[in-house]
Amino acid sequence: MRTEDFDYYLPEERIAQTPVTPRHDSRLLVLNREDGSLQHTIFWEIGQFLNPGDMLVINETRVIPARIYAQKQPGGGKAELLLLEQMDDLTWRVLGGGKGLKQGRKLTIEEGPDAEIFKVLEGPERLVRFEYPIAPYLDRVGHVPLPPYIHTHLDDPERYQTVYAKTPGSAAAPTAGLHFTPALMEKLLEQGVHFACLTLHVGLDTFSPVREANPSKHKIHTEWCELTQQTAETINTAKKEGGRIIAVGTTSVRTLETAARAAGEDQVVAPYTGPTDLFILPGYEFRAVDALVTNFHLPKSTLVMLVSAFASREIILETYQKAVQKEYRFFSFGDAMLIL
Repeated sequence: MRTEDFDYYLPEERIAQTPVTPRHDSRLLVLNREDGSLQHTIFWEIGQFLNPGDMLVINETRVIPARIYAQKQPGGGKAELLLLEQMDDLTWRVLGGGKGLKQGRKLTIEEGPDAEIFKVLEGPERLVRFEYPIAPYLDRVGHVPLPPYIHTHLDDPERYQTVYAKTPGSAAAPTAGLHFTPALMEKLLEQGVHFACLTLHVGLDTFSPVREANPSKHKIHTEWCELTQQTAETINTAKKEGGRIIAVGTTSVRTLETAARAAGEDQVVAPYTGPTDLFILPGYEFRAVDALVTNFHLPKSTLVMLVSAFASREIILETYQKAVQKEYRFFSFGDAMLIL
């Protein structure tokens, strides 16, 4: 297995720069992984492919305004901090932008707490210690960090949140969920389709290409996730009653499969809270997920490898090629797939 095996050609114009309005009007490509057959529709019609008793598992994480602009002291030069992970009340792991961000460097943030580079990590990563907790000031001093391939200004930052976003902590949105609207969710509930909630706080590693020639040598960053006792019971009951477990997004897949590791013989998943470093590559045996709602992912990324593990690399790359030909919109604000 080589990283190059997960590359594909994508014209730049296929990268969606703005979200569709309303959200549920995005296109939906339905892939049957057994025979590779495709159906083309819109997301509003996803219920046609779901059965009463099926369980859609959604990620309730909320993107925080994690991009902070600061001034280096002394000198006042510009710096940028992208909050990745909170280590304690005052300390965060960040991506630092700007020269001279060495250990001990002081930073000032207008209308927020002063900070200091506490430790230099790999590449641009740093540990930063704030004078007092930054979290209460984020709505004032922070900016929602859009993915690096989106170059168009987003007038309404809520469009980069799911309608059910609840628990702050992500540096990026779980984008498969961006297609759901309250009206669509109500329609699915009336159809007898259920929802279960979990949380995985998305890190920026989700956008990182795999640079190792052999993807199994790629170091995937850990992300914090939680699947509660109540959610575990709901999912296990749905499965026993014949429903399918349908992950909404790769973040839900990773959480579900992490929770499946600790499951007993008569369970699909067990409760889980903590970090996950689960890296799903072709050959992985899925224990919890029966179907997947997902967007179209970056070439050579861990996410395109995950969907290739679920539906086979050959079928995924062939489907992506057809999606390009059919002018589907790719990546975070793009269209969706339902893999059955």
